[in-house]
Amino acid sequence: MPLSAPASRHLKHTRTVTCRGYHRDDGLWDIEGHLVDTKPFDVPNMDREGGVLPAGEPMHEMWIRLTVDIDLLIHEVEVVTDWGPYWGCAGITPNFQALKGLHIKPGFTLKTRELLGGTKGCTHLVELLGPVATTVYQTLYGARERAKPSGSDGRRPPLIDTCHMYAADGDLVRKRWPQWATGPQRADGST
Repeated sequence: MPLSAPASRHLKHTRTVTCRGYHRDDGLWDIEGHLVDTKPFDVPNMDREGGVLPAGEPMHEMWIRLTVDIDLLIHEVEVVTDWGPYWGCAGITPNFQALKGLHIKPGFTLKTRELLGGTKGCTHLVELLGPVATTVYQTLYGARERAKPSGSDGRRPPLIDTCHMYAADGDLVRKRWPQWATGPQRADGST
């Protein structure tokens, strides 16, 4: 169901984020993120030809590719800035090699901000890492479950309590991982 009809308004900015996950022939996984920001009107810009960023031309167009293994270890990093508002924007992309060797796991966002926040990185590329990391999980979930089903190692599945559907006291957890369910069970067998 789409959003309700909006009030009268005028478009001022469009940000498009696209993320894709690929399984490589060598067994690794490539996760790519692409961010594009545009304005529907000309914007003065001293670093663009003629001193203006034309309507519809990207103010930002940036790419990230993380190559990971089944354990979510980052093996390779490629970052490209095709368009930035200033001539020097692309110069920061080598800093993103600091991600090599990290695991995408709880705390990843905090670690990326520590390594690449502020003047050590690019705000837009660091923000793009969030949906890229989520896409890593979405892309590899099935393969990881087949290799080692959640809870099969005797540990509490990491999905529990990550959203309302995976609440430890909810029906889904009670059905999928009854040993980890909490809360009272009703007479009909549900929570």
